[in-house]
Amino acid sequence: MKNILVINGPNLNMLGIREPGIYGSQSYQALVDFVTEVCRSHGLSCECFQSNHEGAIVDRIQAAYGNVDGIVINPAAYTHTSVAILDALKAVSIPAVEVHLSDVSAREAFRQVSYAGMACQATFAGHGFDGYRMAIEYLLEHCG
Repeated sequence: MKNILVINGPNLNMLGIREPGIYGSQSYQALVDFVTEVCRSHGLSCECFQSNHEGAIVDRIQAAYGNVDGIVINPAAYTHTSVAILDALKAVSIPAVEVHLSDVSAREAFRQVSYAGMACQATFAGHGFDGYRMAIEYLLEHCG
């Protein structure tokens, strides 16, 4: 494994501003810096991609085909609504791991279904930024 794509969905660009009691007080740039450093420490290159638009996320997953070795995805609100993202992940067959900053299993009932997670090998939720490290290390251990 050499190249990781990290996809972040809607509103993650508002980290540090949006509901810091749930999502923390660090910025999105701090998350990108954290992920980049984790990848660097493991000898991996990575691209961090964020979009508030479902189609852009689908397009980026499709563009990853043949170009990346693993995907870490936090689909955010699209977790619970997007069959399109599920289908894109299934179509490219790139090993993927789902991440959520908060513990979605302890939140509202509508957050209990993860469509994207159906195409992922593992999910790490409720670990804040560290969940991304866990996802990257999972990919290295199980798919590298």
